[in-house]
Amino acid sequence: MAESMSLFDDNTSFKPNYVVGKVAAIFFSSSDSFYKVLLVHVDQTDLDWIEDEIVVTGSFGDVAEEGTYRFIGKVVDHPKYGKQFNASNYENETPTSKTGLVKYLSGDQFPGLGKKTAERIVETLGTGVIDKVVKNPDVLKPIGLKKSVADHLIEVLTENHGTEQIIIGLNGFGFGSQLASTIYEKYKQDTLHVIQENPYQLVEDINGVSFKRADQIAEQLGFDADAPGRLRAALLETISDICFASGNTFAELKPLIHDATALLESARNVQISPDMLANQLIAMAKDQLIVGNGQQVYLKSLYDTEWDSAEHLMRLQQQQERLLPKDVDLDHEVRLVEKQLGITYDDAQKDALVAAISSPVYLLTGGPGTGKTTIINGIVALFARIHELSLDINEYEGGTFPILLAAPTGRAAKRMSEVTDLPASTIHRLLGLTGREDEATQSSDKDLEGGLLIVDEMSMVDAFLFRTLIQAVPNHMQVILVGDQDQLPSVGPGQVFADLLKSDCLPSTELTTIYRQDDSSSIIPLAHAIKHGELPADFTVNQTDRSFFAARPYQVVPLVNQVVARAKSRGFAKTDIQVLAPMYRGAAGINALNTALQDTLNPKKSARTKEVEAHNEHFRIGDKVLHLVNSPENNVFNGDMGEIVGIDLATDKSNEDKVDKLTIAFDQTEVTYGRAQFDRLTLAYCVSIHKAQGSQFKLVILPLVPQFRRMLQRNLLYTAVTRAQQWLILVGDEQSFAEAAANKSANRQTTLQARLRQVFKHEGDDTVESEQTVSSSTSEDSVADASATMVDSESPITHETGSNYATTSESAQLSTKAKEVSANVEKSSATTLDEESGTLGEPRLTTALILSGNIDPLIGMGKLTPQDFAPEEG
Repeated sequence: MAESMSLFDDNTSFKPNYVVGKVAAIFFSSSDSFYKVLLVHVDQTDLDWIEDEIVVTGSFGDVAEEGTYRFIGKVVDHPKYGKQFNASNYENETPTSKTGLVKYLSGDQFPGLGKKTAERIVETLGTGVIDKVVKNPDVLKPIGLKKSVADHLIEVLTENHGTEQIIIGLNGFGFGSQLASTIYEKYKQDTLHVIQENPYQLVEDINGVSFKRADQIAEQLGFDADAPGRLRAALLETISDICFASGNTFAELKPLIHDATALLESARNVQISPDMLANQLIAMAKDQLIVGNGQQVYLKSLYDTEWDSAEHLMRLQQQQERLLPKDVDLDHEVRLVEKQLGITYDDAQKDALVAAISSPVYLLTGGPGTGKTTIINGIVALFARIHELSLDINEYEGGTFPILLAAPTGRAAKRMSEVTDLPASTIHRLLGLTGREDEATQSSDKDLEGGLLIVDEMSMVDAFLFRTLIQAVPNHMQVILVGDQDQLPSVGPGQVFADLLKSDCLPSTELTTIYRQDDSSSIIPLAHAIKHGELPADFTVNQTDRSFFAARPYQVVPLVNQVVARAKSRGFAKTDIQVLAPMYRGAAGINALNTALQDTLNPKKSARTKEVEAHNEHFRIGDKVLHLVNSPENNVFNGDMGEIVGIDLATDKSNEDKVDKLTIAFDQTEVTYGRAQFDRLTLAYCVSIHKAQGSQFKLVILPLVPQFRRMLQRNLLYTAVTRAQQWLILVGDEQSFAEAAANKSANRQTTLQARLRQVFKHEGDDTVESEQTVSSSTSEDSVADASATMVDSESPITHETGSNYATTSESAQLSTKAKEVSANVEKSSATTLDEESGTLGEPRLTTALILSGNIDPLIGMGKLTPQDFAPEEG
């Protein structure tokens, strides 16, 4: 096996150059990383450079204009911007002569320090003045400076010196500007100390630092292959990978050990004993990083997330008696709403409206055309009537509008606003989240305000976001969760909406009657046929709103191009047409389609047409683009689509920043991006089905071919088809469409249903009676017992699927080492349920039992709640 590449080995094929000079201008400074573009006046260099100035790019701390620095790196010849110096590292060329120090200290960055005072400082402390002040600020006392001047001098010298040394160190470790910034924001002045002591800490704390990156650093620092931190980091990354790749909220022990071992041994050619991994899992359970429950191993954050969600839902559900005014006649109110909206509800719709308005938390699901929007509008009108509220937002200037509407994406929120004629926002914006928080610990700063919250497209909401949302809902607020349980689940872990429905703990309605359908519509019946696992008999027969074109993979791009060109000639705008595909690569993949469709919908008209290139894509004015991350500071979110309305090239005389810029018009705002932010954007003529979820388009074109086989699942096809509002063009292989319809995707492995049943204490539920509460110490025991089964030397580790990995005979075989560790783990005193009677087995109140969260704080209070003691609202 090849040895790991050294980050610090001398590279004999490349000798770095240097440039020493004064920063004449800062052309560009990234707002979210240390990346900068500088114009430097050259004082010294070993380059063959005859010009007075050079553009320097790289990752820098708080460099100051007029400051002198030494840059180490190489010259790169950019095809558009010419020669630039790409700095891999740098250092402050601290003045060493008396004249240089006096000039530096009397500069603009030290207000209140004139030349004479600077001369006195240098005369007193010598040419080592900066190091002396940084090490011991008291050396300035004999100078007699004003306190404010001295404090500012100390602050600037210390901050500049410390930050620069850290950035220099991070550059040396090979971190890019974005990661360097994230790492520094986490550890501040302790950054280098943390990395030196335990580089694997980065895997735990910093999104984007992989195990292999940390392991390369650790190997250079002399960490052994069996170091506990190394094993711990590999296990954490493996659990995360399993959960985020599969959408599960826990990992099964057997594949976890298998995959972690493979990761460790592939990074270094050293065999790792499963015994060591088993023991490390036990240690991680003690440190509250993971929770073990039988063969299930959770990240502590995901374990807590499911429990928190269940408990907050229970908190809200207990507010039943406070919802409606006394003596309200709901049937009468529904009839008035019918008259107000000019609609006649059938019995199922009336039942849904009454149930929704009477419930603290209510679930509404249904496929396309089943009237979810009709019910949402009815709930809003009914809520306003019952509580005597105006729906005119202009009457609430400076106040709180009582009804909150939200959805996971900007486009879904916009559509929600259009159909209700009320303001709607993304969930992130509603909660005040930036999108850059650690998902596991993110929380809203304050409770939501209002009386009713309606959330649409709930199938897209993952476990973390739902927990953050539901914990921000105050007790008096009603919650309506709306979605289509047959669509794709969230990108992140969990299947929250499906679990809420399947738990039977909350009132819910599934709408099944199709209302939005006329005689010529075939898209909605197609969607419902797919939902039931089949294609209609007329699938390949062209309809007025739907067509099918058979094509081999290499024929897909030209065929789709022809369809789009025809639509364009008939007056369809770029925003009306959306091509969807499951995968990026391949002859019929998203990348190939975007390249071809750009030339059809927005061709380069001449050699003078402005365009910029980034990550193998060309961007032109008029291009349709997709935003790939959350940027709430700009009111733009992951999945939002926009159009390029302006391009400023670095070479444009009017561009003072000398950096390429794109200006994008989104539905809700206009944003300008510098080149360093271009990775947030991609062409959007064709997008993935996941990215299109929550949006609808007049014309949808969907290619499916055998090369997409591993992605061909029913919910993927169903989601794609239901994006079409008026026309649907299907392209590719009929059998691939049939496979997708027939292939029901496996349920994700989650435990939210079980948590809900435990919290809501469903009577007669075998799951509740058989599942033991997992406290800190029982988790350690569980991990120890399960791990012992895994590390038996006579039982080779293989990667299997399914949840029952350990047989009875396997469980009986414990390795000696794991037995010893298990024996040393403190036994839990948490209350358990007697398997036969379902009664409490150990009626003893202990500290551990209280800390485990299994004691009701209102024990003995009957049906009383804290709200019963709250004053009545006037």
